[in-house]
Amino acid sequence: MEPLTWAEIIARMFWQFTPVWIALVVLFAVSAAFKRRLGLYGKLYDSPIGLIGFALVMFWVFTGIFGAMDLIITHDPLTQVSGMKNKVPGTPLAGAEAGDYPYYLLGGDNLARDVFSRMVDGAWVVVQIAPLATLFAFMVGITLGLPAGYYGGKLDTLLSFLANLILAFPVILLFYLLVTPEIVQTGVPNYMATVLFVFPLVFVGVLLNSRYYTQPSFRTPLLIGVLGLMAWIYLSLISEVGSKVYVLPGILDLFDIPGGILVVFVSVVFVNSPTVFRIVRGLAMDIKTRDYVAAAQTRGEGPWYIMLWEILPNARGPLIVDFCLRIGYTTILLGTLGFFGLGLPPESPDWGSTINEGRKLLSIYLHPALPPAFALLSMVLGLNLLADGLREESLKD
Repeated sequence: MEPLTWAEIIARMFWQFTPVWIALVVLFAVSAAFKRRLGLYGKLYDSPIGLIGFALVMFWVFTGIFGAMDLIITHDPLTQVSGMKNKVPGTPLAGAEAGDYPYYLLGGDNLARDVFSRMVDGAWVVVQIAPLATLFAFMVGITLGLPAGYYGGKLDTLLSFLANLILAFPVILLFYLLVTPEIVQTGVPNYMATVLFVFPLVFVGVLLNSRYYTQPSFRTPLLIGVLGLMAWIYLSLISEVGSKVYVLPGILDLFDIPGGILVVFVSVVFVNSPTVFRIVRGLAMDIKTRDYVAAAQTRGEGPWYIMLWEILPNARGPLIVDFCLRIGYTTILLGTLGFFGLGLPPESPDWGSTINEGRKLLSIYLHPALPPAFALLSMVLGLNLLADGLREESLKD
């Protein structure tokens, strides 16, 4: 078979992304039809910049999801095919058998793996880690930032000191220390996960208790059910066979998280939490002086009810914007860790590792490094544009 031309390569890649195009069309059609009922998300459709950013982000989200379902990738991202080392885009597959995709659409890397499939599979790594790690960081920051800003005093002084202590440490050096094998063997990341991952339980428990405090017959079974399920998920997340924290039998363990991914996840949460804490603290200090907070205090509402149901909803605009920006920041951090070979397994198809492998031969072969670099760039650009659009719309409220 003859190598593909660039027009044929683009057409074939466009076809491979068919599930993504369908998902985007359905998402935008349904959202546009009901945008007036969707709050801030619906208002995003009035912002061209935000809409472009949202489209870029959702493209890679759907790419990661459908890539993990093997609906997009053309070859196993880890499989090495003899004769395909550093082959240019559109090269026919050497020794192709029945059922094999006949081309390496974006060429082969220095280990004869398909660059296109690795780029697609790398999106799944980002989709798994970046949003969830950012969400956990927000849970930690909100749970600590609200009482610090609301109560002030010694509690605020202590928590602010701890946050500033972490922020004063160089981020990349902190990451390097947390993901090095020597530190991992001591179990420090596992112990950190045990502490950091408990904050979602605390947040949800306090949230539900403060909301339904006057309805004990409904509140108690609700808390037992929700917190019981979350506790099971929590134990499944922190428990790992052969690690320092092994508290759940294998038959009850819901997740089998590779040690490298857990370390990276914990590191991202730990680094992002102090910044979120400072933002939430500042917002709480400002909003607690508003009239509607004084009205809630006059009604006799408890402190946590005021923090979670009066202050937090009115701080949602800046927090949503920061959440989008922080996912982009986390994506860059994941790329940086992968580029330096820290945390994630060496064979991982994450974009940072793929860029690092490709840059070693960048003066000779451009194709292994450019696709993951473009993917990383477009993902972060989309998140920044989305944050800009959300900021514009939130200011109109």
